[in-house]
Amino acid sequence: MTANPLSEHLRKLIARNGPLTVARYMEEALLHPEHGYYTGREPFGRQGDFITAPEVSQVFGELTGLWCAAAWQQMGSPGKIALVEFGPGRGTLMADALRATRIVPGFADALDIHLVEASPRLRELQRETLAGVEVTWHETPDTLPARSALMIGNEFFDALPIRQLVFRADGWKERCIGWDDKESRFVWTEQPAEPGLAALVPASAGHPHPGAVFEISIAARDHMSTIAAHLAAQGGTGLFIDYGHGRSAYGDTFQAVRAHRPVDVLDAPGSADLTAHVDFDALQIRAHAAGCTCFGTITQGNFLTALGLEARTEQLLRNATDSQAAALRSGARRLIEPAEMGTLFKVIAVAAPDIDELPGFGPPRDLART
Repeated sequence: MTANPLSEHLRKLIARNGPLTVARYMEEALLHPEHGYYTGREPFGRQGDFITAPEVSQVFGELTGLWCAAAWQQMGSPGKIALVEFGPGRGTLMADALRATRIVPGFADALDIHLVEASPRLRELQRETLAGVEVTWHETPDTLPARSALMIGNEFFDALPIRQLVFRADGWKERCIGWDDKESRFVWTEQPAEPGLAALVPASAGHPHPGAVFEISIAARDHMSTIAAHLAAQGGTGLFIDYGHGRSAYGDTFQAVRAHRPVDVLDAPGSADLTAHVDFDALQIRAHAAGCTCFGTITQGNFLTALGLEARTEQLLRNATDSQAAALRSGARRLIEPAEMGTLFKVIAVAAPDIDELPGFGPPRDLART
């Protein structure tokens, strides 16, 4: 197992306080101020560790922006509204969205841009990409201005810390990460699960079989509660795209990616991206509890197709070089085909209670029956 400075820091934490929850391990590995994954590297693109949808095709960000503009028009085109992105990466999605929506009369003048980003390094990249755009940064959604908002997040929730429960003959245990002195490596261990944590496993997931793993992101649920409370009180909509379960389900989805390849989650913490599948059911239940209307879950492929991805791609192809055309076609396929991102990635929307229709979605979800 590869050692690095963060490994030594985590080893000391374990020696002092006992095994780490998966959530604490993720927090340290991703956001440690000196050695965290997002602290000093650029993870995106072919030279990084992974590629997100905005990097795959400009059409993704363009359609997301036009979706926001359509939602703004449905709200009566208010003269001032916050456009908020969570986890903006390099700022590519926001740049494409702002460019595409210049054609919508009055929209650009109404916008007040806010980015929710905890990483200082990524803020630098966003500042470069969005040069000339007035932006306010936030570490969490708690400091967003009290006004109506259009909120978007692509692959935001998947990087938030999770805790893992495993079902045993004598009940739920929590999977934790310890240190083996003899082997000089991190190891999996189990601790008795807190009753309050085990109570969060929903009945809708069914009765667990021995060894079944259920993942709970307290951070994701709390973020959604904050987002939904804001929208319910101030007005607006939120659009969130990520990979995960359309309905709450068992499964160990905790994963690490380095140089576009899966690696051991316990190897060289801080050198790989750590994520887990999103439980969209849990997010929508929180949003509904805060007073929001919920839409979805639908697949990314169906959503982007409904918004006109193919027509926009054909439009771009008219003035494209051969190499640009090849990239546009492959990008479109990657975004919507089931074997690529089209099915694994899901889309939900949450909205103020007076909004009962949104582009790309069917009727609101009836969460009163969930």
